[in-house]
Amino acid sequence: MSQQLARFAHGGDSAGSLVDDLDAQVRDAVRREGVDPQRDVALVRHLAEDVVRAHDERSLTGVVAPVADANGVVGELVARVAGFGPLQAYLDDPDVEEIWINDPSRVFVARAGRHELTTTILTTAQVQELVERMLKSSGRRIDLSQPFVDAMLPEGHRLHVVLEGISRGFAAVNIRKFVLRAARLADLVELGSLTGQAARFLEAAVLAGLNIVVAGGTQAGKTTFLNCLAAAIPGGDRVISAEEVFELRFPHPDWVPMQTRQQGLEGTGEVTLRDLVREALRMRPTRMIVGEVRSAECLDLLLALNAGLPGLATIHANSAREALVKLCTLPLLAGASIRKGVHFCYPVSCDRARNRLRTRFTRPPGGRDECDEATRAWPHLCRARGRGGRRRDSRRQQVCLPRINGAVRVREGP
Repeated sequence: MSQQLARFAHGGDSAGSLVDDLDAQVRDAVRREGVDPQRDVALVRHLAEDVVRAHDERSLTGVVAPVADANGVVGELVARVAGFGPLQAYLDDPDVEEIWINDPSRVFVARAGRHELTTTILTTAQVQELVERMLKSSGRRIDLSQPFVDAMLPEGHRLHVVLEGISRGFAAVNIRKFVLRAARLADLVELGSLTGQAARFLEAAVLAGLNIVVAGGTQAGKTTFLNCLAAAIPGGDRVISAEEVFELRFPHPDWVPMQTRQQGLEGTGEVTLRDLVREALRMRPTRMIVGEVRSAECLDLLLALNAGLPGLATIHANSAREALVKLCTLPLLAGASIRKGVHFCYPVSCDRARNRLRTRFTRPPGGRDECDEATRAWPHLCRARGRGGRRRDSRRQQVCLPRINGAVRVREGP
């Protein structure tokens, strides 16, 4: 950063000290005015402009060195005081998808799925200050008794920190930016991630109240896909969602999002994902969404799905078959195993360039003509024809009605 600061002021090595002096003046003004820097960013910028303007007026007398790029210095001061310092430029860059710090001298970013080592060099004190500032607005903490933390930044980015001692040498920081490139299934079709036929089928499945699990690896696009599916939920339904950290964002008039909470200093007050799933059932939901199924909460989710409550969820798995096996295995962590409730699984993945979703359908295992891999498209879900030309899948008792206005209507059979 010192090389960048040198562009803002004359004097070579004095550039950093000049900006440090201005930074101290802006912080004094913020404290004097009683401003919350993270909430009143516009006011912080106004104070920074006043400080830089006053410095320029003093430089006319020759007492202090002039500022070469006033706008650049103002931006740097705002990033230091109201933003996240050297990382703010990457957070503002729409092409950056993720930021992580392995140690203060190695800051990486991901652009278009590719990892890049940046030229940003921090100090241990700067990293500690950044972590404290990021956690301030989330209400979460990290210390020796709680060396891991998941939190959400004000802009919706997800923060994960591993404290030094668990990670060797330095604290490991990871910021996954919230980048919304698709809000509906139609947007995925435009991006080439989904065919129009598959999008119509999935929208009909959501309208029919089928249970859908989105499976895939890290950064495959599970949350984006879940957002698009949730956007197809009818406005008359009441949606309750449970997540570890708020990540879902979709338009709905009757939606209550909930997130977990870590335990306090006294060791009490923890709210787990399983607690949220159980509480959601008491809130009169007609749809339930679990951001990511990882552990024993799978039991409560499957109990709800088997009781007739439509649900959506994501899970880490390499294929649809492995996702369904995992759904049968995770309830063992709670002391029980349930094998029913999922109508079909929709796995998502991406190519090596990590720039496109590839999608496939599958049904739960069991029965005749079982899927060996998740490769069947939706027309294969219905083989036998019933009365009136309706096509019936005898195994899942699912009736697919003919197309209406280009869409496929799906309802449960007897």
